[in-house]
Amino acid sequence: MLARIEQLEADALKELSAAADADRLEAWRLAYLGPSGKVKAALAGLKDVPKEQKPAVGSRLNTAKGKIDEAFAARKAEIGAAPVVTEMMDVTEPGYVATSGLGRRHVITRVRDELAEVFARMGFEVAEGPELEDEAHNFIKLNIPPEHPARDPIDNFYVERSGGGARDGASARMMRSQTSTVQVRIMEEMVRRGGGKLQEPIKIVAPGRVYRPDSVDATHSFMFHQIEGLYVDRDVTMADLKSTLLNFARAYFGPDAEVRLRPSFFPFTEPSAEVDMKIRLRPEQPVRWMELGGCGMVDPAVFAACGIDSEEWTGFAFGFGIERLAMGKYGIPDIRLLFENDLRFLSQL
Repeated sequence: MLARIEQLEADALKELSAAADADRLEAWRLAYLGPSGKVKAALAGLKDVPKEQKPAVGSRLNTAKGKIDEAFAARKAEIGAAPVVTEMMDVTEPGYVATSGLGRRHVITRVRDELAEVFARMGFEVAEGPELEDEAHNFIKLNIPPEHPARDPIDNFYVERSGGGARDGASARMMRSQTSTVQVRIMEEMVRRGGGKLQEPIKIVAPGRVYRPDSVDATHSFMFHQIEGLYVDRDVTMADLKSTLLNFARAYFGPDAEVRLRPSFFPFTEPSAEVDMKIRLRPEQPVRWMELGGCGMVDPAVFAACGIDSEEWTGFAFGFGIERLAMGKYGIPDIRLLFENDLRFLSQL
Protein backbone atom coordinates (compact mmCIF):
# COMPACT_ATOMS: atom_id res chain seq x y z
CA MET A 1 0.00 0.00 0.00
CA LEU A 2 2.86 2.39 0.82
CA ALA A 3 4.43 1.60 -2.55
CA ARG A 4 1.16 2.41 -4.34
CA ILE A 5 0.97 5.75 -2.50
CA GLU A 6 4.53 6.57 -3.58
CA GLN A 7 3.65 5.74 -7.18
CA LEU A 8 0.42 7.78 -7.03
CA GLU A 9 2.30 10.84 -5.78
CA ALA A 10 5.00 10.52 -8.43
CA ASP A 11 2.51 10.04 -11.28
CA ALA A 12 0.35 12.93 -10.11
CA LEU A 13 3.25 15.39 -9.90
CA LYS A 14 4.66 14.26 -13.25
CA GLU A 15 1.37 14.61 -15.11
CA LEU A 16 0.68 17.91 -13.36
CA SER A 17 3.92 19.38 -14.66
CA ALA A 18 2.90 18.31 -18.18
CA ALA A 19 -0.46 20.16 -17.98
CA ALA A 20 0.36 23.17 -20.19
CA ASP A 21 -3.00 24.96 -20.31
CA ALA A 22 -6.20 25.46 -18.34
CA ASP A 23 -8.11 22.70 -20.15
CA ARG A 24 -5.45 20.08 -19.40
CA LEU A 25 -5.16 21.30 -15.84
CA GLU A 26 -8.90 20.83 -15.37
CA ALA A 27 -8.68 17.32 -16.84
CA TRP A 28 -5.83 16.52 -14.41
CA ARG A 29 -7.84 17.86 -11.48
CA LEU A 30 -10.77 15.64 -12.30
CA ALA A 31 -8.48 12.61 -12.70
CA TYR A 32 -6.71 13.03 -9.36
CA LEU A 33 -8.67 15.38 -7.09
CA GLY A 34 -12.20 15.02 -8.43
CA PRO A 35 -15.03 13.11 -6.71
CA SER A 36 -14.05 9.96 -8.59
CA GLY A 37 -10.34 10.77 -8.70
CA LYS A 38 -7.37 8.59 -7.78
CA VAL A 39 -6.60 10.36 -4.49
CA LYS A 40 -10.12 9.79 -3.20
CA ALA A 41 -9.93 6.16 -4.29
CA ALA A 42 -6.69 5.74 -2.34
CA LEU A 43 -8.29 7.28 0.75
CA ALA A 44 -11.21 4.90 0.42
CA GLY A 45 -8.77 1.95 0.26
CA LEU A 46 -7.48 2.76 3.76
CA LYS A 47 -10.30 0.68 5.25
CA ASP A 48 -8.75 -2.47 3.77
CA VAL A 49 -5.32 -1.89 5.37
CA PRO A 50 -4.52 -4.09 8.40
CA LYS A 51 -5.19 -2.37 11.68
CA GLU A 52 -1.55 -2.29 12.79
CA GLN A 53 -0.50 -0.59 9.49
CA LYS A 54 -3.27 2.03 9.34
CA PRO A 55 -1.39 4.76 11.27
CA ALA A 56 1.64 4.64 8.95
CA VAL A 57 -0.41 4.29 5.75
CA GLY A 58 -2.82 7.07 6.82
CA SER A 59 0.02 9.43 7.63
CA ARG A 60 1.66 8.76 4.25
CA LEU A 61 -1.64 9.29 2.43
CA ASN A 62 -2.17 12.67 4.12
CA THR A 63 1.37 13.72 3.24
CA ALA A 64 0.91 12.69 -0.40
CA LYS A 65 -2.46 14.45 -0.66
CA GLY A 66 -0.99 17.62 0.87
CA LYS A 67 1.86 17.68 -1.66
CA ILE A 68 -0.51 17.05 -4.54
CA ASP A 69 -2.88 19.83 -3.38
CA GLU A 70 -0.03 22.32 -2.98
CA ALA A 71 1.42 21.42 -6.38
CA PHE A 72 -2.00 21.87 -8.01
CA ALA A 73 -2.50 25.28 -6.40
CA ALA A 74 0.93 26.42 -7.58
CA ARG A 75 0.38 25.11 -11.11
CA LYS A 76 -3.07 26.72 -11.27
CA ALA A 77 -1.56 30.06 -10.31
CA GLU A 78 1.00 29.71 -13.10
CA ILE A 79 -1.33 28.99 -16.00
CA GLY A 80 -4.63 30.52 -14.80
CA ALA A 81 -7.93 29.17 -13.58
CA ALA A 82 -9.78 26.49 -15.45
CA PRO A 83 -12.65 27.79 -17.58
CA VAL A 84 -16.05 27.91 -15.98
CA VAL A 85 -18.18 25.17 -17.44
CA THR A 86 -21.56 26.55 -18.44
CA GLU A 87 -24.54 24.98 -20.13
CA MET A 88 -24.28 25.37 -23.88
CA MET A 89 -27.22 26.95 -25.72
CA ASP A 90 -28.50 25.24 -28.82
CA VAL A 91 -29.74 28.12 -30.96
CA THR A 92 -31.50 25.69 -33.31
CA GLU A 93 -33.97 24.58 -30.63
CA PRO A 94 -37.50 26.06 -30.72
CA GLY A 95 -38.11 28.96 -28.36
CA TYR A 96 -40.17 28.68 -25.23
CA VAL A 97 -43.88 29.38 -25.66
CA ALA A 98 -45.13 32.16 -23.40
CA THR A 99 -47.80 30.82 -21.07
CA SER A 100 -49.46 34.23 -20.57
CA GLY A 101 -50.43 34.62 -24.24
CA LEU A 102 -49.81 37.44 -26.66
CA GLY A 103 -51.49 40.81 -26.32
CA ARG A 104 -53.91 42.21 -28.86
CA ARG A 105 -55.72 45.43 -29.65
CA HIS A 106 -58.88 46.16 -27.67
CA VAL A 107 -62.12 45.21 -29.41
CA ILE A 108 -63.20 48.88 -29.64
CA THR A 109 -59.91 49.78 -31.33
CA ARG A 110 -60.26 46.87 -33.73
CA VAL A 111 -63.85 47.76 -34.68
CA ARG A 112 -62.95 51.45 -35.10
CA ASP A 113 -60.09 50.55 -37.45
CA GLU A 114 -62.26 48.08 -39.35
CA LEU A 115 -64.91 50.74 -39.91
CA ALA A 116 -62.33 53.29 -41.05
CA GLU A 117 -60.86 50.74 -43.45
CA VAL A 118 -64.26 49.94 -45.00
CA PHE A 119 -65.03 53.61 -45.58
CA ALA A 120 -61.49 54.20 -46.88
CA ARG A 121 -62.24 51.74 -49.68
CA MET A 122 -65.13 54.06 -50.62
CA GLY A 123 -62.86 57.09 -50.73
CA PHE A 124 -63.38 58.50 -47.22
CA GLU A 125 -60.35 59.92 -45.42
CA VAL A 126 -60.01 59.69 -41.62
CA ALA A 127 -60.19 63.03 -39.79
CA GLU A 128 -59.67 63.90 -36.13
CA GLY A 129 -60.56 66.80 -33.86
CA PRO A 130 -60.20 67.89 -30.23
CA GLU A 131 -62.20 66.19 -27.49
CA LEU A 132 -62.24 69.42 -25.48
CA GLU A 133 -64.52 71.65 -27.54
CA ASP A 134 -66.39 74.96 -27.41
CA GLU A 135 -70.12 75.46 -27.75
CA ALA A 136 -69.68 77.10 -31.13
CA HIS A 137 -68.50 73.86 -32.72
CA ASN A 138 -70.44 71.46 -30.54
CA PHE A 139 -73.82 73.22 -30.86
CA ILE A 140 -74.11 76.64 -32.51
CA LYS A 141 -72.56 75.83 -35.91
CA LEU A 142 -74.53 72.58 -35.97
CA ASN A 143 -77.77 74.60 -35.90
CA ILE A 144 -78.65 73.59 -32.35
CA PRO A 145 -80.38 76.62 -30.75
CA PRO A 146 -79.82 77.78 -27.13
CA GLU A 147 -83.22 76.49 -25.99
CA HIS A 148 -82.58 72.98 -27.33
CA PRO A 149 -82.58 70.40 -24.49
CA ALA A 150 -79.31 68.90 -25.81
CA ARG A 151 -77.52 72.05 -24.58
CA ASP A 152 -78.69 71.78 -20.99
CA PRO A 153 -75.74 71.80 -18.56
CA ILE A 154 -77.11 68.70 -16.87
CA ASP A 155 -76.70 66.78 -20.13
CA ASN A 156 -73.13 67.86 -20.91
CA PHE A 157 -69.68 67.95 -19.34
CA TYR A 158 -68.87 71.67 -19.20
CA VAL A 159 -65.38 72.49 -17.93
CA GLU A 160 -65.45 76.28 -18.44
CA ARG A 161 -68.37 78.67 -18.62
CA SER A 162 -68.44 81.84 -20.67
CA GLY A 163 -69.60 85.18 -19.32
CA GLY A 164 -73.11 84.58 -20.61
CA GLY A 165 -73.46 81.13 -19.12
CA ALA A 166 -72.85 77.70 -20.58
CA ARG A 167 -76.15 77.59 -22.51
CA ASP A 168 -75.69 80.90 -24.29
CA GLY A 169 -71.95 81.58 -24.59
CA ALA A 170 -70.17 80.33 -27.71
CA SER A 171 -66.88 80.30 -25.80
CA ALA A 172 -68.02 77.85 -23.11
CA ARG A 173 -65.66 74.87 -23.02
CA MET A 174 -66.94 71.32 -22.78
CA MET A 175 -66.09 67.72 -23.52
CA ARG A 176 -67.59 67.13 -26.95
CA SER A 177 -70.90 65.30 -26.95
CA GLN A 178 -70.67 64.23 -30.60
CA THR A 179 -68.04 63.77 -33.30
CA SER A 180 -70.06 66.05 -35.60
CA THR A 181 -67.74 68.76 -34.27
CA VAL A 182 -65.01 67.32 -36.50
CA GLN A 183 -67.20 67.82 -39.57
CA VAL A 184 -67.60 71.51 -38.73
CA ARG A 185 -63.86 71.96 -38.23
CA ILE A 186 -63.02 70.18 -41.49
CA MET A 187 -65.48 72.31 -43.46
CA GLU A 188 -64.06 75.49 -41.88
CA GLU A 189 -60.52 74.37 -42.67
CA MET A 190 -61.36 73.61 -46.31
CA VAL A 191 -62.98 77.05 -46.69
CA ARG A 192 -59.86 78.69 -45.23
CA ARG A 193 -57.66 76.76 -47.63
CA GLY A 194 -59.84 77.95 -50.51
CA GLY A 195 -59.40 81.58 -49.55
CA GLY A 196 -62.85 81.95 -48.04
CA LYS A 197 -64.65 79.63 -50.42
CA LEU A 198 -64.95 75.87 -50.71
CA GLN A 199 -62.97 74.80 -53.77
CA GLU A 200 -63.09 70.98 -53.66
CA PRO A 201 -65.28 68.14 -52.34
CA ILE A 202 -65.00 66.83 -48.79
CA LYS A 203 -65.25 63.12 -47.98
CA ILE A 204 -64.24 62.16 -44.45
CA VAL A 205 -65.08 59.88 -41.52
CA ALA A 206 -64.30 60.95 -37.96
CA PRO A 207 -64.05 58.18 -35.33
CA GLY A 208 -63.48 59.19 -31.72
CA ARG A 209 -64.57 59.42 -28.09
CA VAL A 210 -67.55 61.49 -26.98
CA TYR A 211 -68.88 62.32 -23.51
CA ARG A 212 -72.36 62.63 -22.02
CA PRO A 213 -73.32 62.35 -18.33
CA ASP A 214 -75.53 59.29 -18.82
CA SER A 215 -76.17 56.81 -16.03
CA VAL A 216 -74.07 53.72 -16.62
CA ASP A 217 -76.04 50.57 -17.37
CA ALA A 218 -75.93 47.69 -19.83
CA THR A 219 -76.42 49.97 -22.88
CA HIS A 220 -75.21 53.41 -21.71
CA SER A 221 -71.93 54.97 -20.61
CA PHE A 222 -70.73 58.50 -19.85
CA MET A 223 -67.92 57.96 -22.40
CA PHE A 224 -68.39 56.09 -25.65
CA HIS A 225 -67.25 56.14 -29.28
CA GLN A 226 -68.85 57.38 -32.48
CA ILE A 227 -67.88 57.43 -36.13
CA GLU A 228 -69.26 60.30 -38.20
CA GLY A 229 -69.23 60.54 -41.97
CA LEU A 230 -69.45 63.64 -44.18
CA TYR A 231 -69.59 63.92 -47.97
CA VAL A 232 -69.87 67.36 -49.58
CA ASP A 233 -69.91 67.77 -53.35
CA ARG A 234 -72.06 69.15 -56.11
CA ASP A 235 -75.41 67.42 -56.66
CA VAL A 236 -75.17 64.99 -53.71
CA THR A 237 -78.56 63.40 -52.97
CA MET A 238 -80.26 61.06 -50.47
CA ALA A 239 -79.75 58.30 -53.04
CA ASP A 240 -75.97 58.75 -52.64
CA LEU A 241 -76.39 58.54 -48.86
CA LYS A 242 -78.42 55.34 -48.95
CA SER A 243 -76.11 53.66 -51.46
CA THR A 244 -73.09 54.55 -49.28
CA LEU A 245 -74.75 53.06 -46.20
CA LEU A 246 -75.80 49.95 -48.12
CA ASN A 247 -72.29 49.41 -49.48
CA PHE A 248 -70.90 49.83 -45.96
CA ALA A 249 -73.39 47.35 -44.47
CA ARG A 250 -72.62 44.67 -47.03
CA ALA A 251 -68.86 45.20 -46.81
CA TYR A 252 -68.85 44.98 -43.01
CA PHE A 253 -71.69 42.58 -42.19
CA GLY A 254 -71.92 40.48 -45.34
CA PRO A 255 -73.90 40.34 -48.59
CA ASP A 256 -77.22 39.67 -46.80
CA ALA A 257 -77.22 43.07 -45.10
CA GLU A 258 -79.93 45.57 -45.95
CA VAL A 259 -80.49 49.23 -45.06
CA ARG A 260 -83.66 51.18 -44.34
CA LEU A 261 -84.10 54.86 -43.46
CA ARG A 262 -86.88 55.98 -41.13
CA PRO A 263 -87.85 59.69 -41.11
CA SER A 264 -86.53 61.53 -38.08
CA PHE A 265 -85.32 64.98 -37.01
CA PHE A 266 -81.84 66.34 -36.27
CA PRO A 267 -81.05 70.08 -36.18
CA PHE A 268 -77.99 69.68 -38.41
CA THR A 269 -79.57 67.64 -41.24
CA GLU A 270 -82.65 68.19 -43.40
CA PRO A 271 -84.19 65.82 -44.31
CA SER A 272 -83.08 63.49 -41.50
CA ALA A 273 -83.45 59.75 -40.94
CA GLU A 274 -82.67 56.96 -38.51
CA VAL A 275 -80.51 54.20 -39.99
CA ASP A 276 -81.50 50.57 -39.50
CA MET A 277 -79.51 47.68 -40.92
CA LYS A 278 -80.83 44.17 -41.49
CA ILE A 279 -77.87 41.97 -40.77
CA ARG A 280 -76.88 38.46 -39.70
CA LEU A 281 -74.51 38.91 -36.78
CA ARG A 282 -73.54 35.24 -36.53
CA PRO A 283 -74.06 32.27 -38.90
CA GLU A 284 -76.34 30.50 -36.40
CA GLN A 285 -78.53 33.58 -35.80
CA PRO A 286 -81.44 34.81 -37.93
CA VAL A 287 -81.24 38.02 -39.93
CA ARG A 288 -82.73 40.95 -37.96
CA TRP A 289 -83.02 44.74 -38.03
CA MET A 290 -80.67 46.73 -35.80
CA GLU A 291 -80.73 50.49 -35.26
CA LEU A 292 -77.27 51.98 -35.79
CA GLY A 293 -77.56 55.78 -35.82
CA GLY A 294 -78.76 58.84 -37.65
CA CYS A 295 -78.16 60.44 -41.03
CA GLY A 296 -79.44 63.04 -43.45
CA MET A 297 -78.60 65.84 -45.85
CA VAL A 298 -76.49 68.62 -44.33
CA ASP A 299 -78.75 71.52 -43.34
CA PRO A 300 -78.07 74.76 -45.31
CA ALA A 301 -77.76 76.57 -41.97
CA VAL A 302 -74.74 74.38 -41.10
CA PHE A 303 -73.16 75.15 -44.47
CA ALA A 304 -73.74 78.87 -43.91
CA ALA A 305 -72.12 78.71 -40.45
CA CYS A 306 -69.04 77.15 -42.03
CA GLY A 307 -68.89 79.56 -44.98
CA ILE A 308 -70.11 77.15 -47.67
CA ASP A 309 -72.59 78.17 -50.37
CA SER A 310 -75.49 75.71 -50.14
CA GLU A 311 -76.67 76.77 -53.61
CA GLU A 312 -73.46 75.35 -55.09
CA TRP A 313 -72.70 72.49 -52.69
CA THR A 314 -74.81 69.77 -51.10
CA GLY A 315 -73.82 66.93 -48.83
CA PHE A 316 -74.85 64.19 -46.46
CA ALA A 317 -73.75 63.18 -42.97
CA PHE A 318 -74.22 60.07 -40.85
CA GLY A 319 -73.17 58.86 -37.43
CA PHE A 320 -72.96 55.44 -35.75
CA GLY A 321 -72.17 54.28 -32.24
CA ILE A 322 -69.03 52.13 -32.37
CA GLU A 323 -69.96 50.26 -29.17
CA ARG A 324 -73.32 49.36 -30.69
CA LEU A 325 -71.59 47.91 -33.74
CA ALA A 326 -69.05 46.03 -31.61
CA MET A 327 -71.74 44.63 -29.31
CA GLY A 328 -73.79 43.53 -32.28
CA LYS A 329 -70.93 41.95 -34.17
CA TYR A 330 -69.44 40.08 -31.20
CA GLY A 331 -72.64 39.32 -29.30
CA ILE A 332 -71.65 41.40 -26.24
CA PRO A 333 -74.65 41.83 -23.90
CA ASP A 334 -73.33 44.62 -21.64
CA ILE A 335 -71.40 47.76 -22.65
CA ARG A 336 -69.65 47.78 -19.27
CA LEU A 337 -67.68 44.70 -20.29
CA LEU A 338 -65.88 46.83 -22.87
CA PHE A 339 -64.38 49.11 -20.21
CA GLU A 340 -63.71 46.85 -17.22
CA ASN A 341 -60.46 45.42 -18.66
CA ASP A 342 -61.28 41.92 -17.45
CA LEU A 343 -58.71 39.69 -19.14
CA ARG A 344 -61.10 36.74 -19.05
CA PHE A 345 -63.54 38.70 -21.22
CA LEU A 346 -60.94 40.31 -23.49
CA SER A 347 -59.22 36.99 -24.22
CA GLN A 348 -62.45 35.68 -25.80
CA LEU A 349 -62.60 38.36 -28.52
